[in-house]
Amino acid sequence: MDSVDIIQFLENKTILVIGATGFLGKIFVEKTLRIQPNLKKLYLLVRAKDVYSATQRILNEVVEIELFKVLRDKWGGNLSSFISEKVAAVAGDISCDNLGVNDSNLREEMFREIDVVLNFAATTNFDERYDVALGTNTMAAFHVLSFAKRCAKIKMFLHVSTAYVCGEMSGVITEKSFYLGETLGESKTSKLDINSEKKLVEKTLNQLQAENATKEAVNSTMKELGIKRARLYGWPNTYVFTKAMGEMLLGYYKENLPLVIIRPTIISSIYKEPLPGWIESLRTIDSIICSYGKGKLPCLPANPDTVLDLIPADMVVNVVISAMVANAKANQYSADPIIYHVGSSMRNPIKISDLHEFYTLILLNILILIIMGTKFKSAKALYWTHGINFKDTWLLDICYH
Repeated sequence: MDSVDIIQFLENKTILVIGATGFLGKIFVEKTLRIQPNLKKLYLLVRAKDVYSATQRILNEVVEIELFKVLRDKWGGNLSSFISEKVAAVAGDISCDNLGVNDSNLREEMFREIDVVLNFAATTNFDERYDVALGTNTMAAFHVLSFAKRCAKIKMFLHVSTAYVCGEMSGVITEKSFYLGETLGESKTSKLDINSEKKLVEKTLNQLQAENATKEAVNSTMKELGIKRARLYGWPNTYVFTKAMGEMLLGYYKENLPLVIIRPTIISSIYKEPLPGWIESLRTIDSIICSYGKGKLPCLPANPDTVLDLIPADMVVNVVISAMVANAKANQYSADPIIYHVGSSMRNPIKISDLHEFYTLILLNILILIIMGTKFKSAKALYWTHGINFKDTWLLDICYH
């Protein structure tokens, strides 16, 4: 896909982005505004009670963060007016019909203007409460699809899923869509029925309420229910199970709407642009690295030859944009969703032994900088100007290796 084709396609286009305050959503918003300032409009739907609150969320959680530094440097004092012209914050809720967009005039405007709908929204906790995961990863995807199908100019609905909907498989995994009710592996249960899963969730919640269960008991019960149902049908955890059910609904109900599903593997920090190494909070493998660095994880039992399928976030967004443009321009009907697996294990695999070498080298370099007097900020807001504070330092474990 030629970059010129992408830039030309984005010109004068209107895109609805669901999940714009999430990690990938922010990177997508920044990149589209940076590479094509003549984009017509980005509708960014966020959970908020009104337009003002939605706008503040977009400003605080997206536009004003470090990720937008390149755009700020480019536009300077004109950035605010540029954002006001190109970005429209929409107060809504993906768990509701019409995505919770209550302003009928705005809703009709969106139905008229939107060319592409992108759904980045998800709850990614492996052991999320079953009701929460089912609502966000499964039913919300269906609500976004229903909204997209009402857009008069719609060219593409692109949904971001995860490669791990395929379950605990090995070898080459094909880009195959799910049929409604499909189960995985050696699951011998009856056909999966998503409506029955919804009813089970409602029944369980009603029963807990009747028993005056504590908040902790409700959380624990719903988390256990999610894991139990996932494993019953062949998935390892609630996250990938509910994402798979979301894909099933999209494929079954998409009708003639062009549907692309992106399945990334383990998403890491930005590789190249706009800020190499940028990441937000602890994600997937990061928690293991930080725990090791803090001395809280002295060892990790694992096969050193195991491949970690890591993919930088900006590469995932590049695939999202390229797939969106390529399939929208092709304008060819496909009865099944068009699926892309996005990973690195085939062409550039990273083993656990490689990861150990990488973060050991990084932490040792930081240790040297600390000894040389470079200032760092610890989790307890203490500044090191020389030496090492063994009580607070996250490099404790390195000192013994």
